[in-house]
Amino acid sequence: MTNKFYSVKPILDKKLKQVYIETYGCQMNVNDSEVVLSVLQQSGYSLCDKLTDASLILINTCSIRDNAEQKIWSRLEHLRALKRKKRSLSVGILGCMAERLEEKLLEHGVADIVAGPDSYRDLPRLLDGLATGEKQINTILSMEETYDDISPVRMDKNGVSAYISIMRGCNNFCSYCVVPYVRGRERSRDPQTILNEAGDLFKNGYKEVTLLGQNVNSYKWEDISFSKLLEMVAQISPQLRVRFSTSHPKDMDDSVLTTMVKYPNICRHIHLPVQSGSNAILKRMNRGYTREEYLSRLDKIRKMLPESTISTDIIAGFCGETLQDHLDTLSIMREAGYYTSFMFQYSQRPNTTAADKLED
Repeated sequence: MTNKFYSVKPILDKKLKQVYIETYGCQMNVNDSEVVLSVLQQSGYSLCDKLTDASLILINTCSIRDNAEQKIWSRLEHLRALKRKKRSLSVGILGCMAERLEEKLLEHGVADIVAGPDSYRDLPRLLDGLATGEKQINTILSMEETYDDISPVRMDKNGVSAYISIMRGCNNFCSYCVVPYVRGRERSRDPQTILNEAGDLFKNGYKEVTLLGQNVNSYKWEDISFSKLLEMVAQISPQLRVRFSTSHPKDMDDSVLTTMVKYPNICRHIHLPVQSGSNAILKRMNRGYTREEYLSRLDKIRKMLPESTISTDIIAGFCGETLQDHLDTLSIMREAGYYTSFMFQYSQRPNTTAADKLED
């Protein structure tokens, strides 16, 4: 998933307390911010589009790379100056960085609230707790939380495309990745709530939904697999375009492709991160597939869906990578012919297997 900054479109009501929300990172964070806004609206907050109008500023953060975290530290310094001018202003740090750095963020002095990805329901209590003069924190990870009963407040009520989170967490533990530690273990959302959300979006004029998960292919609710869920969403209406992200090469089976062939309103695009073209590096990354298995999966996609485009993620400079390993990645790019590729240099993440056991 790409690392970007998103600003939420305001829904301003001057009679209510004003909250300003900034979102960094992936599409999952965008959807999380919409959940947060829904929770806060129920507690008497209205969204504003200016920092200076806000009584509460929330920063939804990303920890996937060090560069993402450095942006947040810089932003906090800007907010420090703002807080000096406006003593009533409260600042909250949400999401992955909040989960990973907890006390360090509070010790930094700018943040009044630190809330992890599974504690957004608790935000009203945390805000009330600020009246005691004490900073507030909740970074407890959950094995059950999916926010499936909360209707996200969309960034743009007149929009055409929306994200729907179908699951949370990750069980893959790629050696370089911090996600399982900051978002917890995989848990899937009740499919009926997903269908209700997608159906409501379509009724309200949205033309496209994207089903989100760290690994959508792992979705499982009783006897409903991801391919079945994808079919159920596609059946809402042939006029509703359906996308999904992200797929893991080791888990994407033919049933998803069969469903895509059956329903033309499922967009002909698959995001399939390869990360490296070298078997030695893939093993070190704990990706669970080989170069040959990945290319075989691409061949199957192109045979069943010849019109489909494919995008990917790539990490350069991973632990122990040689020139030949790098050349293997360049060659798999040529062979795959990606439509789009998100490429990054390796960023060591503390407490991951790569950081603890592999030489950078």
